[in-house]
Amino acid sequence: MTPTSAVLARPLLCGYYGEHNIGDDALLQALLSGLPAGAKPCVTAADQQQVQQRFGVFTCDRRRLRSTLRALADCDGLILGGGSLLQDSTSWRSLLYYAALILTARLQGKPVILWAQGLGPLRRRRSRVLVSRLLPLVSAASWRDRQSAALAQRLAGVSRAMDPVAADPVWTLPPMHWRGRGGPIVLAWRSSSLLSDADWCVLLQALSALAEQSDRPVLWLPLHDIQDGGLMERLKGQGLLPKSLAARSREIRLQRPEELMAQASAAGLVLAMRLHGLILAARAGAPVSALSYDPKVAAAADALGCPWADLQPLPSADALTSSWQKQLDQPLPSAAIAAQVQSAAQHQGLLKPATP
Repeated sequence: MTPTSAVLARPLLCGYYGEHNIGDDALLQALLSGLPAGAKPCVTAADQQQVQQRFGVFTCDRRRLRSTLRALADCDGLILGGGSLLQDSTSWRSLLYYAALILTARLQGKPVILWAQGLGPLRRRRSRVLVSRLLPLVSAASWRDRQSAALAQRLAGVSRAMDPVAADPVWTLPPMHWRGRGGPIVLAWRSSSLLSDADWCVLLQALSALAEQSDRPVLWLPLHDIQDGGLMERLKGQGLLPKSLAARSREIRLQRPEELMAQASAAGLVLAMRLHGLILAARAGAPVSALSYDPKVAAAADALGCPWADLQPLPSADALTSSWQKQLDQPLPSAAIAAQVQSAAQHQGLLKPATP
């Protein structure tokens, strides 16, 4: 079955879009670039005006199921694009939302594609039962990690056995040339429940030592405007930010993935806690080191051959500084990046009709 030959005339693209999150904007950019010329998608979005202006697409209100179902009625297929949408850690209602879309699309005879999806966590038994019923209804799927693919196969059996597993599709965005030797230290950090005040003191002590030893400024780049914006000032207000580090630091608010890549391309080192901060920095050719708050970050760093440290347990400040010092002005091997780009391209195969 080749669902894309029918769906791509006017698909409904469903995801966490228009939430002022550069990572999700990058996923949408990759998804749109993979659609055949002439496709006229409708995108579910929280900030519809922003998505319309930035991408030139039709939108519907992703926070209102009725609005999304009306949009689906005018589309000829459903694509759940990027991220982990079939999960219940956000809420049971969130899973029901996507289940309603999948069931409605199939009742209307329209194909459903799970594109570059993560699957889970599914903490409730009823969630696992529901997803086990939904997965056989899906026309085509690709997974962003092996754990998700294995879970899909356990829940749905042979119907999902041949789904491709590939790197995050943000790897397919156009690269930039690194020009950052001697450049600033760039942070793509976020708040995390894994980090106590004592943990933040360790991280900031390590960062302060690195910045002082290398005599470099520190740029704080929030990827998620709401969750990450103002992190530097919050830490400063709590008395956790060393004065010497505060004097070297400034926050830069960005709007687009290309803006983050441009900052990374001029950096001597990017310290990434956000998954897409790691990917976009590497795509800009920058030296990178990761801090893993989630297994997906560690998995991406391992696949890339990038050094990383877990937030729990957190290494000592001296160990972090030493590791980061070794990465300054040392870009990752181009072959490692090329392998991720080649892998990620597999997701785009779901979006184009098969050639005769």
